[in-house]
Amino acid sequence: MKPINFDSFMHNEDARREAWRRTFSGAAGWVGAKANEGHFAIARLVSTGKVGHVITQNVDNLHQDAGVPAHQVIELHGNAGYATCLICGLRHELTDLRDPFLEQGTLPTCRACGGIVKSATISFGQPMPVEAMRRAGAASRECDLFIVLGSSLLVNPAAALPMVAKSNGAALAIINREPTNMDGRADLVLHAEIGAVLREIVPR
Repeated sequence: MKPINFDSFMHNEDARREAWRRTFSGAAGWVGAKANEGHFAIARLVSTGKVGHVITQNVDNLHQDAGVPAHQVIELHGNAGYATCLICGLRHELTDLRDPFLEQGTLPTCRACGGIVKSATISFGQPMPVEAMRRAGAASRECDLFIVLGSSLLVNPAAALPMVAKSNGAALAIINREPTNMDGRADLVLHAEIGAVLREIVPR
């Protein structure tokens, strides 16, 4: 499915209509996913107080579903579970937008300012969220251990964060099925499934 970039969403009503059709039909791909043992293991680590933040490129809310407090999840690419106004930033629940769109074809607009409303995910060409990037950078600089779980480390700016941590004195561990271009810089590399590894090292 060809992505709808941010500029098209902002300036083309047909593109906005197609984006919302994908969202409400499930074609966008975020429907039905459930937290797995990797998510639950991360939540257990957070509950011990040893993990301060979970930085994620995923938009599926599964870390929160597994029990990680929302204030400790830093979502670099947003969240598919709700929508926001692109003008004033007001949060809109998808359940409030669904019926008017599906039954009357009404494109979502902000109930406060009338601005364009979009799912709270970051589209191609859309600026990265300033506050999330600030928090991710700060967490990376301040940590003493940065663990990469299941990332190819190819998508920037998120891929730069492990080296931010490393350059500020943190140890770096990478757990991923395939090699990454940062394996040679890491203190520990495991080419394995996240769930299987965390099952062995995180107490239940």
